Amino acid sequence: MQFQWYPGHMTKAKRQMQEDIKLIDLIIELVDARIPISSRNPDIDELGKHKSRLILMNKADLADAKRTEIWNSYFKSKGYFVVCIDARSKTGMKLIQNEIMEACKEKMERDRRRGIKNRPVRAMVVGIPNVGKSTFINTFAGKACTKTGNKPGVTKGKQWIRLNKNVELLDTPGILWPKFEDQTVGLKLALTGSIKDEILNVDELAMLFLEQVLPDYPGILTNRYEIEENKEAAVMLEEIAKKRNCRKKGDELDYSKAAALLIDEFRSGKLGRMTIELPKEWEI
Repeated sequence: MQFQWYPGHMTKAKRQMQEDIKLIDLIIELVDARIPISSRNPDIDELGKHKSRLILMNKADLADAKRTEIWNSYFKSKGYFVVCIDARSKTGMKLIQNEIMEACKEKMERDRRRGIKNRPVRAMVVGIPNVGKSTFINTFAGKACTKTGNKPGVTKGKQWIRLNKNVELLDTPGILWPKFEDQTVGLKLALTGSIKDEILNVDELAMLFLEQVLPDYPGILTNRYEIEENKEAAVMLEEIAKKRNCRKKGDELDYSKAAALLIDEFRSGKLGRMTIELPKEWEI
């Protein structure tokens, strides 16, 4: 299966971000805690190299807790501030404000020395599709937020959302997408739902999941479907179809239905908490 996806409007989003980056103090980057590197856009490192950085590992409730700790240490070793969150349930959200202040401490100290007082930290939120960017902004901002309107030098249409007296978020419509050369990155993005299912072969995706991901988590299929593991992927998919009664008219097994079920149960966490990449694969 070939994964290739780089919509033209992503180039426009990158240009927009180059302009917006001049207006902010901090980049808040959301990643999927199950694939913390594959769900990042490498362009952001170059665009934001002179800015403070906060990484939010979202969907941490679906990720392997031990591997999340490994990733936490990895990102901190690279100089990032890190918070593990689940934006939907609000888990970890209370920790973010302090990390923003800590990440921008030097900037605020410089402001004080220049006689600039009470200027809020201005942050830009970035993240690839389906990583939870909108959910995070809505949860973090809450109902109390007020849009402060366009500021001088800011292109019409951008909005600054004042969270409190200390923090403003730049709400921009642009979303950056990773242009991946490595097909395993594409596979991981497809598995977690960042690539639209309509352009994927779900049967093939399920087979790749069984072959490449599952060996790290023995017992998952046995616990969920009461089937034997360590068989060929096609055999395991057939057994899942039988156990879940995935059938077409005429009582024929429906492999596509079983494949979609397997992928959906991975994405929703019903198979268990799983993280499908580790930092050692990405050491520079």
